Amino acid sequence: MYQNTPYQQIGGEQAVNKLANRFYDYMETDVRASELLKIHPQPMDSIRERFFEFLSGWLGGPPLFEQKYGHPRLRARHLPFKIDTRQRDMWMLCMSQALDEVVSDKLLRQQLHASFHQLATHMINTD
Repeated sequence: MYQNTPYQQIGGEQAVNKLANRFYDYMETDVRASELLKIHPQPMDSIRERFFEFLSGWLGGPPLFEQKYGHPRLRARHLPFKIDTRQRDMWMLCMSQALDEVVSDKLLRQQLHASFHQLATHMINTD
């Protein structure tokens, strides 16, 4: 059903869940992302789950987030937070580390990195 999608190519549900969790693991432990961590609600159990659900659909797998919450409306959901290139770069630092760990295919990893960078850049809402 979800064949030939990034979701399937990186290993399906288990790999997407690992990607979401490793992303937040890096955010919680890499001092270079400490500023980004501060704007996230604690504990992050529910945000980890929602990110996995979002990634599932965004990567071409089951649209778990939409089934539970409706359209992600990512930019609108992030408007209450000051997001500039610095926050984007911290976010990408964490995502890049997670991608390096979870996605073994180099070309797919590069493509996902570019897609995530485009998505993170779209979230910028302040200079």
